[in-house]
Amino acid sequence: MSPSANTATADVRSIGEIIKDTRNLTADQVEQILAHQRDHGVRFGEAAIALGYATNDDVLLALSEQFSYPYASEERRRLSPELVALNEPFGQKAEAIRAMRSQILQRIQVDGQADLRQRRAIAVVSASPGDGKTYLCANLAVTFAQLGKRTLVVDCDLRGPRMHEVFAVDNDHGLSGLLTRRRPGQPGKAGIGAIKKVDGVPNLFVLPVGIQPPNPLELIEGTWFDGLLAELTNRFDQVIVDTPASSYGADAPVIASRCGLAVVVARKNVARMLEVQELVQVLANASAKTAGVVMNEF
Repeated sequence: MSPSANTATADVRSIGEIIKDTRNLTADQVEQILAHQRDHGVRFGEAAIALGYATNDDVLLALSEQFSYPYASEERRRLSPELVALNEPFGQKAEAIRAMRSQILQRIQVDGQADLRQRRAIAVVSASPGDGKTYLCANLAVTFAQLGKRTLVVDCDLRGPRMHEVFAVDNDHGLSGLLTRRRPGQPGKAGIGAIKKVDGVPNLFVLPVGIQPPNPLELIEGTWFDGLLAELTNRFDQVIVDTPASSYGADAPVIASRCGLAVVVARKNVARMLEVQELVQVLANASAKTAGVVMNEF
């Protein structure tokens, strides 16, 4: 059965009004839908689909508007096909990512109270490229934004940045410029122009890399990065940080140690167990708490 309107009369009318406006339905068409709804005992959205006056996407968009739950438009799905939590919010992949979000939230409780630093800064790391780290990082951020949390994705993969592509945002200014003080002012003021709002997703923002630097590790190890991260965690409810694969160098453990919390990603039937175990140990040595290891099956 296709997702559709709520059964309560007020909600049905609300859904009907949204679909009516979206599809520019006439009064006669609305009456036909209501008659089909009464005769067949179905919901307004199902009746509209059955009569060809609406599509499943129309109903999902109406539901997302009614419940303030972001759902991607056709244009957004074309620009950002990897964002399954936004493009297919009722699908199996999105549900799995939401389950990860719930487990992460449970694991960052300290003595029953949230550790503010760890709650707000999560580094997503992997041993090897191609494990799906960026994919998980981006979709995890979407699910936090769907909770109503003001969420920022920081692309700290200064060796192979992709977040600007995933979210279809400009990459003219970004993290590298802030870390090299190319933009004037303090971190908070400088970051305003570099941080991009994600269209169609309330509460979600991206800080892309910008110009790819020749000295990524030196920039991450500098005190400027600590100051910037502190500023960002104060301005946002949740900060999710993408990192380079640990096989490229020490960037990921250094970033994870600054964030305080790490999620390790490994691809099923590809990642080597020994490499994953070594990465978890390196993170522990760097004083980064590991929230868990995610086995990517996709």
